[in-house]
Amino acid sequence: MIVRGSLFLRETTPMRTLLFLAIAVCLSFAPATADDKKDTPVVPPREGKSETIKLFDGKTLKGWEGFEDLWSVQDGEIVAKNTEPLKFSTYLLTKDKYTDFRLTFAAKLVTSEMHSGVCFWGVVKPDVSKDPEKDRTKHTYAGHLVMFPSGYGMYDLFGRNGLPVDGGPAKKVGKQHDWNDIEILAQGNRVRVAVNGTAVVDWRDPEPKRIKEGPIGLQLHSNSVPQEIRWKGLVLETFPKDDKLITVK
Repeated sequence: MIVRGSLFLRETTPMRTLLFLAIAVCLSFAPATADDKKDTPVVPPREGKSETIKLFDGKTLKGWEGFEDLWSVQDGEIVAKNTEPLKFSTYLLTKDKYTDFRLTFAAKLVTSEMHSGVCFWGVVKPDVSKDPEKDRTKHTYAGHLVMFPSGYGMYDLFGRNGLPVDGGPAKKVGKQHDWNDIEILAQGNRVRVAVNGTAVVDWRDPEPKRIKEGPIGLQLHSNSVPQEIRWKGLVLETFPKDDKLITVK
């Protein structure tokens, strides 16, 4: 606190100027406080009919669309597999669109170390390539992505890129080449994720205008090497009744 008539005010003008400059520099490098950050809006869960849908019947890809040479069903599991390089990530997409949902499933990375993921709240965007036929971008997606099991976290596909979600908690409980039980709860502008019974993500999108009603997609990532990812379960609850992760132990 500066009191009029104090020694501070009796310092010479050059000295006061230097002191003020020093304080300004220190403040410019100080960590931002909560008051300095833009408040993230809270969009409440949307209202609609709550119903449970089995997205996968265990036998066929009915209700989905994607490249038939990359997606198949084997032993009651959806298999994503490429042997040739993929220039762009491609997806197996639901034909129906969703906003608020709970998705539970199990996924296993069999071959490669590249992450996979589930995309939602976006649009199918084949025009990300100048030559969609050659680059096979018919089923490429622009929107939100929950990633696993390598590089856990979230991504904004063809948007903001990496989102500020810490993948550390998921890595502690995830399995690299084994089955992972995953729950994704998307409501309003909030995304929560559980991996193997542990809550690992709780994030709100600070730009809710980016959220769209869109298909849900399973990712086969762009890569120069062969990959294989397997999926099973895939049960969806629209407009979830319980506002919580139900698989958390």
